[in-house]
Amino acid sequence: MFDKPIEDHGVVGDLCTVALVSTAAVIDFLCLPDFDSPSVFAALLDPKKGGHFAIFPECDGCRTKQMYLPDTNILTTRFLSDNVLAEIVDYMPIEPSEDHHRLVRTVRGIRGQLTLRIECKPRFDYGRATHTAHMPDHHVVEFRSDSNPDHHLYLTASVPLTLDQADVAFSLTLSAGEEVHFVIEHGRRESQVGAALQQEIESLYRETTDYWHGWVAKSTYRGRWREIVTRSSLALKLLTSRKYGSIVAAPTFGLPESLGGARNWDYRYTWMRDAAFTIYAFIRLGYTEEARGFMLWLKDRIDLHDESGPLRVMYRIDGSPLPSEVSLDNLQGYANSVPVRIGNAASEQLQLDIFGELMDAIYLANKYGDGIPYDGWKRVCALVDWVGKNWRRPDDGMWEIRGVRRQFLQSRFMCWVAVDRALRLADKRSLPVPFEWQGLRSEIYESIFADFWDEKLNSFVTYPGSNFIDGSVLMMPLVRFISPVDPRWIGTLDYIGNQLSEDVLVYRYRNNETRLDGLDGTEGTFAACSFWYIECLARGGQLDKARLFFERMVSYSNHLGLYAEELGPSGEQLGNFPQALTHLALISAATLLDRRLGPDPHTEWR
Repeated sequence: MFDKPIEDHGVVGDLCTVALVSTAAVIDFLCLPDFDSPSVFAALLDPKKGGHFAIFPECDGCRTKQMYLPDTNILTTRFLSDNVLAEIVDYMPIEPSEDHHRLVRTVRGIRGQLTLRIECKPRFDYGRATHTAHMPDHHVVEFRSDSNPDHHLYLTASVPLTLDQADVAFSLTLSAGEEVHFVIEHGRRESQVGAALQQEIESLYRETTDYWHGWVAKSTYRGRWREIVTRSSLALKLLTSRKYGSIVAAPTFGLPESLGGARNWDYRYTWMRDAAFTIYAFIRLGYTEEARGFMLWLKDRIDLHDESGPLRVMYRIDGSPLPSEVSLDNLQGYANSVPVRIGNAASEQLQLDIFGELMDAIYLANKYGDGIPYDGWKRVCALVDWVGKNWRRPDDGMWEIRGVRRQFLQSRFMCWVAVDRALRLADKRSLPVPFEWQGLRSEIYESIFADFWDEKLNSFVTYPGSNFIDGSVLMMPLVRFISPVDPRWIGTLDYIGNQLSEDVLVYRYRNNETRLDGLDGTEGTFAACSFWYIECLARGGQLDKARLFFERMVSYSNHLGLYAEELGPSGEQLGNFPQALTHLALISAATLLDRRLGPDPHTEWR
């Protein structure tokens, strides 16, 4: 009941945080009030100590089905048997105040009579804090953390609640036509009781539906894969902070990249790389408002006086530095995968590629939005000048290698992107540029062919002197560094196909052979690399193969069209969930394939 696989989940959110809801209708992961706040429910990481909010049937043989209401992030879970049909509708309203958060759960009886078990067992501060509970009303329970009296939750229901020590636990019988409501609130209690609650729920449901329908309607995508692209865009929107404009890589922490392994990271932060790619995906779909919000957040992050560089690898969603990485020894971990980490030590790494991804995002935001202001251009010039002085430095690379720093190919060509996009932007907006930039771009370009090309392998390599390749190289034609039909790229793509791919599934690297990341063990295939591989095939003219592989990758999504970071050997999802990088790579591949295949006679295309 409380140990469902990663893929057996849907997500709901209010653009400040996200809750995971299992196919058993258990909320087993939720951090409040923000993405990077401590968890209040984390049964996904420890069924006994993590905390959960469960509504499950006390019957044998009940099957469950889960779906989103079309074009929304409103999730429905249904219980079915020969004599019973009931459903639970979960959603988080988009509140007028960013300091107030509600999670609404409505239970409906449709056929027959069903006894349900209700358990609301919060565990504050990642399960490390005890709490108290009291009932100001038979329909209201207040949970208050003992370690932080200001951190509390309210549970309001349309039926009387029952306390079991400091938790809510009771059973109720639901008949056809009956409806019961539960509302979890953080910050303050605004929900009504009695008949007023029913009216309030009806209003919240309507407003939430209208919000998501209105947002989806802004999409310009009319291609072949509208349903899966729309679901990916809705997932990316859930990972976007409406308060700050920043974008998290994933809403979870501690979900393993291999079962029982140690690659269990905290992804609830804004990676410059992932956020910049997400902006690209949003722009491809016509969502320029999200791009504008991220750019406003970004301008305060560029620190030209920081000795370690003008930009960090990642930030908290409010733009502040990350907390130190620590392990939660009180949690047993998903499938006993430990340590369960919060914070992320990679925030202190040097990853030169982020400057390329950042400049690409700035270029696109200016191409499809407002022109860059004078002060903004001065910051860009200072940033490119820093790249010009540092592009040859060894770094930790895109894959955040916790070992020896090297000169990584992906870091090198993304430094080229940083200079190239600055020059393009200057040309487009008639902005002044230093004369030396043209020579800098050429110098970086020539160094890649001189330092990273291996004639024997007929392929580029991960770093000078290595004899292997990694999946980040798939970005080379995607960022227009090299033609997708250049013989050297074709040789590299063939080498990737032979060394890293198993059919459509692509590893980011073969750690058991290369020991690239310095960690023991292996991991699953990297879903974003699979979509990049598909896009490379399409750009190179292999449209039939690209389309077949895209359809195969779609089949690896979960039942709701969502993806984690990686896929295991049996097709199971691994890593934090849902993963922004996977969904934005899907959007990029889908839109490119649509253009190359031409109009679909069965859909409207514009």
